[in-house]
Amino acid sequence: MTIFDRRLLRRRRDRAARHAGAAPALFAETADRLAERLDDMARGFPRALDLGCRDGALASVRRGRGGIDVLVQCDLSPAMARRAAANGWPTLTADEEALPFAEHAFDLVFSSLALHWVNDLPGALLQIRRSLRPDGLFLCAMLGGGTLQELRAALLQAELDVEGGASPRVSPFVDIRDAGNLLQRAGFALPVADADTLTMSYPDALTLMRDLRTMGESNALHERRRTPTRRDTLLRAAAVYAERFGGADGRVPATFEIVYLTAWAPHPDQQRPLAPGSARGRLADALDSPEVPAGDTATPKPRR
Repeated sequence: MTIFDRRLLRRRRDRAARHAGAAPALFAETADRLAERLDDMARGFPRALDLGCRDGALASVRRGRGGIDVLVQCDLSPAMARRAAANGWPTLTADEEALPFAEHAFDLVFSSLALHWVNDLPGALLQIRRSLRPDGLFLCAMLGGGTLQELRAALLQAELDVEGGASPRVSPFVDIRDAGNLLQRAGFALPVADADTLTMSYPDALTLMRDLRTMGESNALHERRRTPTRRDTLLRAAAVYAERFGGADGRVPATFEIVYLTAWAPHPDQQRPLAPGSARGRLADALDSPEVPAGDTATPKPRR
């Protein structure tokens, strides 16, 4: 299935590399929150991979976390990889859909806001799992389904009002309810998925759309419209955006839902769930409540 035009994405990422420092807030904040997840780890990860490194934002916020001795950086864009290489870590150009790494090459794989652009996410996750050593850790941040919900609504309404129909514009994003299943399907153990929301403020919707282009995050759908968007459609979208979502100060919000994935490459010593019926204690005892057969209704225990 071809959802995204990866060649177009690479060209746009190359172009964004010229302005990588112009719109860093989303990437820097997400990278920092992802790296913070290493703070609770009691072990080290000597060899790590930053998959989709962009200009090296994750390396700059790592600050010695995770006992990392070597951080390999790679990005789909050669121009982005060149920018990231300035921090001194080994860097290469690589496609997330065809990883060039040997099996069990890394103790840790990071991916911050890159995997929402792959066509075959289960396949990419499988390759990542194979590149991890047993009991290796995968930490990922992806854009989730609530991302740019305001822009979606405004563009849809504007195209209906001005052109009488809508075209594919905003990428499909992963749903947090499906994320854990995707990790299990790829063979990961102990998968955990959670989400956070970042809300950024813009003077108007047109500034937001320019910012997305600057970041290399504008429409790269394979079935996208091939002609430039009409000026009156863009102006109508900006008006709808301000009417529906604008604040009292005249600025408009842009929502980015960040889905965080944490999972481990399988290892025999990892914790495993107990088999059904093997519990040594009763849930009713732990809750200090009477045990009630299925289908019956318990009488509340009086409080003292």
